Amino acid sequence: VQLQASGGGLVQAGGSLRLSCAGSGDTFSRLTITWFRQAPGKEREFVSGLKWSGGGPSYADSVKGRFTISRDNSKNTVYLEMNSLRPEDTAVYYCAANRAPWIGLLPSQYGVWGQGTQVTVSS
Repeated sequence: VQLQASGGGLVQAGGSLRLSCAGSGDTFSRLTITWFRQAPGKEREFVSGLKWSGGGPSYADSVKGRFTISRDNSKNTVYLEMNSLRPEDTAVYYCAANRAPWIGLLPSQYGVWGQGTQVTVSS
């Protein structure tokens, strides 16, 4: 499977963006898809994940109540709706996938990555 992340851009604080993670292959519905982000000089960190096995999504505390993850398996796409954006949300956002029936919080738990999309939030 291959992943393609898109939807990043420049937005003012308080604004919104929707990221997309499009996957190829016919096993997309059996993939756990997770969003990570990496700001300059910082480690890559977990943002949100959605497991293929059902159940609710998982969010980092820093984005709870502002970000919403969803998936459309008919389009092989996972979305990350980001509202009330803050300057500290500025980062390159990556989507990643594995076949685990749970949501891993560490980048090392994922073997497939999209290329990343830049999100910049101005104050």
